[in-house]
Amino acid sequence: MSADTVPVTGWGRTAPTAARPIRLRSYEEAVAAVRGCGARGGIPRGLGRAYGDAAQNAGGAVFDMTALNRVHAIDAEGGTVLCDAGVSLHRLMQVLLPLGWFVPVTPGTRYVTVGGAIGADVHGTNHHVSGSFSRHVLSFELLTADGEIRTVRRGTPLFDATTGGMGLTGMILTATVQFQPVETSLMSVDTERARDLDDLMVRLTTGDRGYRYSVAWIDLLARGAATGRAVLTRGDHAPLEALRTPGPLAGGTRARRDPLAFRPPRFPAPPAFLPEGLVNRTTVGLFNELWYRKAPRVRTGRLQRISAFFHPLDRVPHWNRIYGRGGLVQYQFVVGHDQEEALRRIVRRVCGQRCPSFLAVLKRFGDGDPGWLSFPVPGWSLALDLPAGLPGLAPLLDELDEEVAAAGGRVCLAKDSRLRPDLLAAMYPRLDDFRALRAELDPRGVFTSDLSRRLTL
Repeated sequence: MSADTVPVTGWGRTAPTAARPIRLRSYEEAVAAVRGCGARGGIPRGLGRAYGDAAQNAGGAVFDMTALNRVHAIDAEGGTVLCDAGVSLHRLMQVLLPLGWFVPVTPGTRYVTVGGAIGADVHGTNHHVSGSFSRHVLSFELLTADGEIRTVRRGTPLFDATTGGMGLTGMILTATVQFQPVETSLMSVDTERARDLDDLMVRLTTGDRGYRYSVAWIDLLARGAATGRAVLTRGDHAPLEALRTPGPLAGGTRARRDPLAFRPPRFPAPPAFLPEGLVNRTTVGLFNELWYRKAPRVRTGRLQRISAFFHPLDRVPHWNRIYGRGGLVQYQFVVGHDQEEALRRIVRRVCGQRCPSFLAVLKRFGDGDPGWLSFPVPGWSLALDLPAGLPGLAPLLDELDEEVAAAGGRVCLAKDSRLRPDLLAAMYPRLDDFRALRAELDPRGVFTSDLSRRLTL
């Protein structure tokens, strides 16, 4: 365990604060750390992929969970896994894919821990079919502020407060998760262009039910008749029969010999220090134009590696460095299926401001899960990455927050580092229930973070 204080940030590399990291190697160390973490408390932290300040704790402790990374038991017939909270989704793919099982929900990176996936109740491009991660969690062990370890099962208030609770109800130590069966480690992918936002929404609404996974990249620098033009990508896990079809195959003959192989490629990381301003209207405009033009107007049945379909950015370690020292803000919100006009207004507003976002993703959410602070609700979700130093960004996002709240929507807490606390209750109706349970479970505020202080969670 380290007693030194170090700067800590989220993946966006904004708003760093100093905290005392405590690397936990056993459950006994975890209990001792929670009982002795001091007046400023502590917060569990996995691989640091939350964009904002959810896993920071100024002046307090940050519990590094990554050494608690054992896979305890696998039911190879039923597809359930018992593992430590510090196990990454990447590691679970390495272990489970060769056995014919895949994670039920994955966000845009596989370098998140199981504990982080539960704490943020992460979602993926299959939310309209599979819901968020917590829907597939059967139970977990939770170390609470009193130093006790509790077994928490689905359907209980503590389960619902913890899934999406951003680590504030306690420290998840182990979890039992149900995986989904697959026949190969390839995806069958359909791609098409949409000429504008309305065209895109029609395609998503009418076609999503035919796919397990669906996501659209939007060009937020296009304006006029092309506002909201997009590339729509949808797919499902390729069956074994697809590998027997003659023709080019992702992974070549090796894929035919070993259809469940998982060998994601890795490229060199960007330098630690890059010049400021690499992500600007000119560079992003060029990227967006090339990306849209190179996409096929319509293409069906292309076979693609799982890693390329779900996690293209994972090929470049520390890709967040391209935004320079100033970092990036990822802004993600959801509004209901009856709030399409609010979505149109927001997209027009961002396009009108010429915000340089080369990563702008629209998808449709299905039924929400019972987590009290879980982000997904039925509707339209838009996520965009923006340089943190963009002139006028703070007032723009404040205005978008107001628009989202007025439409009955919400912003994603796992991505947030700047939301005003007065809007939180309108976005999350179970907020008072969460605060009451947390006050009863942790009256001294042992589990605390920069996020919880900023939003008075």
